Amino acid sequence: MNTPLVLGAVAGLVLATIVLGAYGLRISRTTSDFYVASRSVRPVWNASAISGEYLSAGTFLGLAGLVLLSGSEGFWFPIGYAAGYLLVLLFVGAPLRRSGAYTIPDFIQARTQSRTARRVTSAVVLIIGWLYIVPQLHGAAITLQVVAGLPLWVGAVLVAVVVGGVVAAGGMRAVTAVQAFQYWLKLTALAVPVVFLFVALSDHVQTIDPHLIFPAERGPGGADLYATTSLMLALLLGTIGLPHVLVRFYTSPDGLSARRATVIVIVLVGVFYAVSSTMGLIARIAAPDLAQPGLADTVVLELPSRVIGGVWGDLLTALIVAGAFAAFLATSSGLVVSLAGVVSQDLFTGSVRSFRLSAVICALVPLAFSFLTVPSGLVSSVGQVFVFAASSLTPVMVLGVWWPRMTARGATVGMIVGAIACAVAMIGTAVGFESAWLAAVLAQPAAWTIPLTTATVIVVSLLDKRGAPAGTPQFLARLHLPESPAR
Repeated sequence: MNTPLVLGAVAGLVLATIVLGAYGLRISRTTSDFYVASRSVRPVWNASAISGEYLSAGTFLGLAGLVLLSGSEGFWFPIGYAAGYLLVLLFVGAPLRRSGAYTIPDFIQARTQSRTARRVTSAVVLIIGWLYIVPQLHGAAITLQVVAGLPLWVGAVLVAVVVGGVVAAGGMRAVTAVQAFQYWLKLTALAVPVVFLFVALSDHVQTIDPHLIFPAERGPGGADLYATTSLMLALLLGTIGLPHVLVRFYTSPDGLSARRATVIVIVLVGVFYAVSSTMGLIARIAAPDLAQPGLADTVVLELPSRVIGGVWGDLLTALIVAGAFAAFLATSSGLVVSLAGVVSQDLFTGSVRSFRLSAVICALVPLAFSFLTVPSGLVSSVGQVFVFAASSLTPVMVLGVWWPRMTARGATVGMIVGAIACAVAMIGTAVGFESAWLAAVLAQPAAWTIPLTTATVIVVSLLDKRGAPAGTPQFLARLHLPESPAR
């Protein structure tokens, strides 16, 4: 690989990110600018930004690697990721915007009238966010090591510093511009190489045995029913519990704009997943030797030099690396801005100055944790975050929007039970068990952790003699009734 060209592409992306961040700094003045971009982001622009932050390292690098490893089993992930936004559209998108909140803990406190419920929500949001940022830092570390031979810490530090700086400088306004730009860069960075790879491989397609490339027994029909069902539940419902996804709906001018943005997002992420999955199929033809844990995540970076080579291969590799860093930066910045809002309001004064300090803290904590952990499969790492979000936060968000009898105690206990259940499953999977069924249940726990959390919220709420807050009917009416033009 042409290392100077690759590093130049990374430098160009970082420079573009900083320039856009500086623009955000110039126009960001008020607290509302920093937290929710003054609720002025239009549907197409907001959809591009949402797609930019949602399509993370797990998608850009990990999805192709997963398809390389697992064949059609890997397609469950893009199906679940994209369809999750349909549930966001149906259940929480517009109501969250109408709530008038700045953060997820804001919404929970307004719904339950409880500081305790807010504190527990804040803790869950921080855990989800930091768990999600770490794979982005690992992805950046792997990328620079593969293409430039740099130590693993270099890529992680670069992403953390740039993201922390941009978010601290301009808040949500700066991040929105950065993420919207980076979505289109990421799509271009995979779509263009896919076209070149198809052309380069066109003379060899007729020699391929489809069964060797895409075995039928590894497809949906041959997959384990419990594992597949549990995985899909986690991916579908986990999107509702991701703080960086939900907070973007607060930036829409009104509930209708939030719904329109969600519809556009489904189209944008669907197109990207189709391109990314295609790259994985090409890898099964051109790089089957990389179908190994630890190597599969690098296949997108390796394909241009293997299949095309020469100057064009180097140029395509540089484009892919730029797109990969766009994925790391966009997702990490969305997570940091959502977490900074929580930390600023719960631990500090909620001012612009405290938001900036919180942004730096929220970038440095996962950076420190990334140094203490070993990069693993990017898709599986992100998948665990979806399980945790779906099990701890999603049931409370959905019931909070749609069930009038949910109480503060029910929401609090439900989130704690869901978080503990997920932690037990993750620890049990790491320890390992000889029993095959127990290992399978713990490896994909969403099928029982989500119902457990939901049942806990409902039962505890029904047994809670204090009942729901007095203003619940009025609050729910605000969530579900269309806004007046002046609101």
